[in-house]
Amino acid sequence: MESGNCSCNIGYGIATGVDRWHPSLHCKSFNSSLFLKPPSSKPLSLSLRRNLRHATHYLSPDSHSLIHALHVSSRAADTQLVKTVHATLLKLHEHDTHLFNALISAYLKLRLFPHALRLFLSLPSPNAVSYTALISALSKWPNREHHALKLFLRMTHSHLIPNAYTYVAVLTACTRILHFQLGLQVHAAALKTAHFDSTFVANALVSLYANHAPFHDALKLFNQTRHRDIASWNTIISAAVQESMYDTAFRLFRDMQTTDAFRIDDFTLSILLSACESLVEGQQVHAHAVKLGLESSLNVGNGLTGFYTKFGTLEDVEWLFEEMKVRDVITWTQMVTVYMEFGLVDLALKVFDEMPEKNSVSYNAVLSGFCQNEEGLEAMKLFVKMVEEGLELTDFSLTSGVHACGLIGDPKFSKQVHGFAVKFGFGSNACIEAALLDMYTRCGRMVDAEKMFLRWEVEQFSSVSWTAMICGYARNGRPEEAISLFHVGRSNEKVIMDEVVVTSMLGLCGTVGHHDMGKQIHGHVVKCGLGSNLEVGNALLSMYFKCGNVDDAMKVFHDMAYTDIVTWNTLISGNLIHRQGNRALEVWVEMQEKNVKPDQVTFVLIISAYRQTNSNLVDDCRSLFNSMKNVYQIEPTSMHYASFISVLGHWGFLQEALETINKMPFQPSALVWRVLLDASKQHQNKMIGKWAAQNILSFEPKDPSTFILVSNLYSASGRWDRSDMIRDEMRQKGIRKHPAQSWIISEKKIHTFYPRDRSHLQEKDIYSGLEILILECLKVGYEPDTSFVLHEVEEHHKEIFLFHHSAKLAATYGILMSKPGKPVRIVKNILLCGDCHTFLKYASIVTKRDIFLRDSSGFHCFSGGQCSCKDCW
Repeated sequence: MESGNCSCNIGYGIATGVDRWHPSLHCKSFNSSLFLKPPSSKPLSLSLRRNLRHATHYLSPDSHSLIHALHVSSRAADTQLVKTVHATLLKLHEHDTHLFNALISAYLKLRLFPHALRLFLSLPSPNAVSYTALISALSKWPNREHHALKLFLRMTHSHLIPNAYTYVAVLTACTRILHFQLGLQVHAAALKTAHFDSTFVANALVSLYANHAPFHDALKLFNQTRHRDIASWNTIISAAVQESMYDTAFRLFRDMQTTDAFRIDDFTLSILLSACESLVEGQQVHAHAVKLGLESSLNVGNGLTGFYTKFGTLEDVEWLFEEMKVRDVITWTQMVTVYMEFGLVDLALKVFDEMPEKNSVSYNAVLSGFCQNEEGLEAMKLFVKMVEEGLELTDFSLTSGVHACGLIGDPKFSKQVHGFAVKFGFGSNACIEAALLDMYTRCGRMVDAEKMFLRWEVEQFSSVSWTAMICGYARNGRPEEAISLFHVGRSNEKVIMDEVVVTSMLGLCGTVGHHDMGKQIHGHVVKCGLGSNLEVGNALLSMYFKCGNVDDAMKVFHDMAYTDIVTWNTLISGNLIHRQGNRALEVWVEMQEKNVKPDQVTFVLIISAYRQTNSNLVDDCRSLFNSMKNVYQIEPTSMHYASFISVLGHWGFLQEALETINKMPFQPSALVWRVLLDASKQHQNKMIGKWAAQNILSFEPKDPSTFILVSNLYSASGRWDRSDMIRDEMRQKGIRKHPAQSWIISEKKIHTFYPRDRSHLQEKDIYSGLEILILECLKVGYEPDTSFVLHEVEEHHKEIFLFHHSAKLAATYGILMSKPGKPVRIVKNILLCGDCHTFLKYASIVTKRDIFLRDSSGFHCFSGGQCSCKDCW
């Protein structure tokens, strides 16, 4: 047996004296679902098993023969044979405790726990071995660990002296159910009885401390261990990895080789692979595995798959999978996860269907993958199937199901999912409660979300629920409440400002353009040592770009110790937000020089960059688009086609754009036709514009953006009845359209404005100021364009609607509240309409100010009647 393998059997070793217990029992990879499975040796033939059962009728009352028969029954997984041996013992009126202990062990190996328990209770004088066999089984049996501890207390009350195996079993139970205090008492007892000298007991204690105490305590205990084996080192190295102390893990690995000179095993290498923080580091471990001849080990293979998923390419992972001669359910599940992470949902499902064995983890991988790829409906279908077929549902399963419902955004369905969670007893789970809270916010049920959140008193706030509520406010256009709640949480010592909270708040600051608060959070990041966290670094990079601070964004990028494809995509999109297409293409060149593998998002961004270049580079864009599949093995999606059509349309290649759409290998989406429609308006090509509009109107809307697009097209053409029908359908289906909003930061506070908004405390001053500003703009040439008012009202009412757009209100407030000559900075959640764009040009002339506005297309800089953007209205 290899030293890293955890397929051990305490009971058999205790009962028979045969040492089949393995020290790696207490390694952190131990899987309780494998508990007491028969050894993986080749099963005995049916005829041989029949002969053995027949032979038990002729067994002599020889304990060695009977124990041998029990050993055979365990190997053959033959429950009938072990029962026959039991019957033989009863017939012979044999009361040898040694034999009955072996029988208990055999029952436990075959997962016949009720039989083992009844036999134990029938023993007139169970000894320490009898107790230990049962305690060992209970300590590893899911949800039975407390019973193991109760049985241990019963054993001590019977004045029986625990042996080393007893201590190991009890410590295992303490580790699994987080009972550290009892574990400390067992530690004291082990020291008192000198059992700490046992390598097995010492390993179990180190595992306990590694899971429930600071790492330095576990390391101190490890250093006090007199007799160490490979499992001892694996345990402490694994503990270092779990604490993200990767340098320490590698230092311990080197110490192991120099101090104790153990031959490392496959489990050691699998731990080290999870500690690698770069491609080179992992490749060195891989080379070490090849040198030791361990590359074909299942543990190493699974570890390499996980490593190359993180740092390598899809081709690396696929090659490893094909080369693995032995695969288990973990291997197959990892491959499903890999394809899901790369967005290849169809390939993930193909692998899942081919799996020879599936467990709850496999189903959860598919469920989570659907959610990760925004396939909420598919995820919900799978979740319902799992419930209907009675498959094991874990907390993770239900969390994914709740997340799927949030992606769908159906308020009615969300109530059913919540009811299911409560009915099956998941409602009191903190993580699931936070997921339900997040689901409510995604379904627009903010009142219900607030009620759920306010049920917890301030002292009971958890970081997860706090973050979910902050994100919910931000998602539903309520940044003021989000920031207010953030400050409440910061004053609560029990709420941890971890990387999740920090990244969420940085995202919010970027969304509303709150540069000062983003700076403060950056200071907190540096102070708390979160600067090396990759997700935090990416969030800082995005925040600074969105707040218009390119210099600090680039400083963050250059200071990052590690980068991933998200980092590079953020760098490209940041340049695109500032309409710097040429700089974005320079980033693309740098990525290629550094062999950074692009993903689907990268190509959407890079293709879009050709729309914002200083000169016509359509030929280069066309070459890149055509190389996606052949060179980069990325199949163009509807988003890639939409980006490419947008570039062609922007530079006037309308006929080629139409031909490209006609040659698409799948049905063009409404978005593809939308970008063609926009291009035809830009170049005043009514024929192609009419054709694009007709195709859009032929769609049956399914998502909010398509509903709004179709409704607006009907309104623009004067077909008000059809537009009203579409909006009625939206209301009936519970599909919500987020209203247009504009934000402005004044005196470190967020001020939100909606169209025709009169909720602001200074509403009278704002409307009076806007009226004056409009009159001044009209004097210098501003002409209102009421075609942007998509309502069936009289012309003079259209002008009123037009004048009170949210961007105009926000700009007026910014001008009123800031000193003369100071720039005004506005953020809008959707595309700025053409009339507001024209108005802000004239407002910059009248007020002699620079007005910066960021909308869904990027930054507009209005100065002296001009706009810096090349491709806007």
